[in-house]
Amino acid sequence: MSVRKNILLAASCIGIMAVTAPKEGAAVPAYARQVGMSCTACHFQRYPQLTPFGRAFKSNGYSQKGKQFTIEDTNLSLPTTLNASLVSKFRFQKTNGTDNADPLNMGELQVPDEAILYLGGRVGKNIGFQAEISLAGGANLTGFKMPFVFPVDKDYTVSVIPFITDAQGPAYGFELLSTGAVEYARPFEHLDETSAQQYLRSQDPNGNAATGLALVAFHKYGYLSYTPYVVGFTSAAPRQFMSYVRGVVIPDKIHNFDVAAGFQLWKGDSKTDTGAGPVLNTIDAWALDAQAQGKYGDYPLGVYLSYGSAAGSGTSVNIYNSEPNSRKAFAIATELGLVPSKFSVGLGYRIANSGLGGSDSENAFTLGGNYHVAKNVTFQLNHSFYSYGADAKAALAPGSGDQKTTFVMFSAF
Repeated sequence: MSVRKNILLAASCIGIMAVTAPKEGAAVPAYARQVGMSCTACHFQRYPQLTPFGRAFKSNGYSQKGKQFTIEDTNLSLPTTLNASLVSKFRFQKTNGTDNADPLNMGELQVPDEAILYLGGRVGKNIGFQAEISLAGGANLTGFKMPFVFPVDKDYTVSVIPFITDAQGPAYGFELLSTGAVEYARPFEHLDETSAQQYLRSQDPNGNAATGLALVAFHKYGYLSYTPYVVGFTSAAPRQFMSYVRGVVIPDKIHNFDVAAGFQLWKGDSKTDTGAGPVLNTIDAWALDAQAQGKYGDYPLGVYLSYGSAAGSGTSVNIYNSEPNSRKAFAIATELGLVPSKFSVGLGYRIANSGLGGSDSENAFTLGGNYHVAKNVTFQLNHSFYSYGADAKAALAPGSGDQKTTFVMFSAF
């Protein structure tokens, strides 16, 4: 191998691309059972990155049939088996801070960090569903959506997707990229450190809970969606809706790489009434992202870029930024499969400003790796190094550390 190729290969090994805990039915074996195909038919390298076939399956509302038998009648096409999957994530995290009152500084076992029962698949012709039930601390519904898909021709569909989510935000309705545009589809377990969108949404005091309706126009070369939504995962009475707009371009492959690029826009005020009077939430943020998935020689390689900004808070508080100045971040993350389907390594880098003003930089450098015991069982490791400007560092809690390590065992079956 030439010196130039060695340099490129080394530069490509950026970050631990730990398998995220995918809060998304498209990333679990429930749908593999429905279509009778291996997970690799829908996923590039690992969960949750999607192949073109995976994007097509999701854009058709999880309703594609495969080897699974269905019950057929007039206006009825229902699988004979209810597709289910159990997803679990056991995690250990530790930072190097000196404040022993913070459990992360001592090292914290998060067992289970997640334990979720997924139900999903075909409801009828061009209708699908996904339900997520958390088993940690009692059974609770944490997410639900039901895509209604209207085919226009073989390449173009229009979808209406009502949804509710406790933590994924309005992008939960419909998302196909793996840049962190929605929480479950991110390149690293350390999500805020490797995705600009996740860095922004980490400020949301509502935990990114959302209820809304995604309206999607999809073509094989991209999609555009508009989502009116309200903040919250409760039976609040909406008085006003926020707006979320997503656009993505997916051209033909470039040098054997599957590429895509897009934008996100969050805007507006959400007024809801939970019985104690109206509650006002405001949001004003945008993001750009791009990804490339393919092979460098014989090695699977994924590259994920994102940039985002949330306006500073004035008379009303922006839920993505409570500070007076713009909160912004640029992130790059990559994953290289050194042993395809078995072992991958990567690196991520974030340049960010907290919105405090002055010397408010919050940068992060992340390393890591994945070892796949099986296609659906993975051990992951992330380690992040942080550097702060003087003003950002002064805003940290006393005794905070500047490094964080996370070890995860992930399974889905």
